[in-house]
Amino acid sequence: MTAELPAPPPVPLDRLDFSMPPVHDDPADERRYRKERLAGALRIFASYGYEEGVSGHITARDPEYADCYWVNPFGLAFADVTVSDLLLVNGDGQVVQGRRHVNQAAFTVHAQVHKARPDVVAVVHTHSVHGRAFSALGELLDPITQESCAFYESHALYDAYTGVAVDPTEGRWIAGALGGHKAVILRNHGLLTVGDSVDAAAWWFHTLERSCQVQLAAMAAGKPVLIGHEEAVGTRDQIGGDLVAWINHQAMWRRISRAEPELLD
Repeated sequence: MTAELPAPPPVPLDRLDFSMPPVHDDPADERRYRKERLAGALRIFASYGYEEGVSGHITARDPEYADCYWVNPFGLAFADVTVSDLLLVNGDGQVVQGRRHVNQAAFTVHAQVHKARPDVVAVVHTHSVHGRAFSALGELLDPITQESCAFYESHALYDAYTGVAVDPTEGRWIAGALGGHKAVILRNHGLLTVGDSVDAAAWWFHTLERSCQVQLAAMAAGKPVLIGHEEAVGTRDQIGGDLVAWINHQAMWRRISRAEPELLD
């Protein structure tokens, strides 16, 4: 009979790999990082079908130039975007670096959100299927799952629809509705999320879209049971921060950057 061996000793925590957001001393390094994550997020969104024709955009604040933002070009498929395709656009929607046009209707909203929220690095808005479907209800998301609790009392409803947003005034209204939250549901339109990194804003959009899908499915099946206020607040405090969102996004980033390394060109 073979004697049982003692279990191997645990690996010291300081030898276990755990990624955290990098800190860049050089604005050029930070700019490159944000552009890479922006191109990667667009390609991730393409893989999930969040794109609808020429609608959809992610903006990332430039770390050095005041009131300038990186954004995907108008009419270029999310799946084809590379770092070198990205445009730098000023607060008036004028391209200052790049070779293509920018979606002016898109930038009208994004610029106003960036101006109203200096803490925000990235803004995300696409016409995803379940986000649009849920937005047609004109309601906030209910705390019915752990993931949806991340948005409990941390998202808002812009309760109006006036057509394609081309007026900066409406952009300011949307920014006002967003307030200090991480997301806003645009009635009859879709979802918009923000974060202190591209990764965080992209993750919030992804999980909000999925939460809308789950709530629509639950409502179709019956009457969802709500999570209690204290439990929802506690869960939000655990998983509702931008650092948690950044960490969640890393698996998606690693997959897309390894499968499609040309996005870094």
